[in-house]
Amino acid sequence: MGNELGTVRVTGTRTRTTQGSVREDRDMDGPAPDIGVMDLRSQLLELLGLFFIILAWLCSLTTTLMSQWLTLATELLPAESYELGLWETCVVQELGIIECSPYDSLLGLPPDIRLARLLMGASLSTGILALALAVPGMYVVNSCRGTETIRAKRVLKMLGGALSLTTAVLGLIPVSYVAHLTVQRFFDESVPGVVPRWEFGQALFWGWGAGVLHLVAGLILVSSCVCLQDETCPAAGAIPLTDLEVNHRLGKRSGYV
Repeated sequence: MGNELGTVRVTGTRTRTTQGSVREDRDMDGPAPDIGVMDLRSQLLELLGLFFIILAWLCSLTTTLMSQWLTLATELLPAESYELGLWETCVVQELGIIECSPYDSLLGLPPDIRLARLLMGASLSTGILALALAVPGMYVVNSCRGTETIRAKRVLKMLGGALSLTTAVLGLIPVSYVAHLTVQRFFDESVPGVVPRWEFGQALFWGWGAGVLHLVAGLILVSSCVCLQDETCPAAGAIPLTDLEVNHRLGKRSGYV
């Protein structure tokens, strides 16, 4: 007699084993949900949302660094074209030679370029923050410790999805605003027709694509939160208990002679 403990079950919470350990049991009231199907669906949505966030952020970075926000070509100089970006202006010659000149002063920039700089920088920052919150909130990342539940992961992932939607708005505003001003200036009847006009550059289309990808990523991450169950994360292993701890918690000694 003495050292072996019988199996004692405490309803809905813990199970005592003959090796002096405790494991958590889920309350068995009602039918058990199909966790395997829900886990698989949630994992697929999470991985897809994470892929879109990374791809969208890279597109936003490319949009910010590109010098082709606006382009201009004239009939007077058919061998040259001009490009306008957030950080510099470039002259592209017919032979493929590109000469770029950075802006001399921030205060001397047009208001639309200054606004685009500010919002694109904010978009990149919120995109990184969304990615930093979405990764630990993913179901496939085993970050459960102690009594941490799936609800904590849901909150992190929900915040990541919300920040991804915010990033989309911050990225679409400057691109659409610059495009709106370009259209207005292109069809301005007060300017003579012989005067060359700026047109859309490739960076605007990259920016629209990045905004759409951020929207899709945010919606996917928020949708994946519905697939998670509000239950305690599985423990890493059994928690060993001594005989005194078991007797103290159960109020009596159980065993086989």
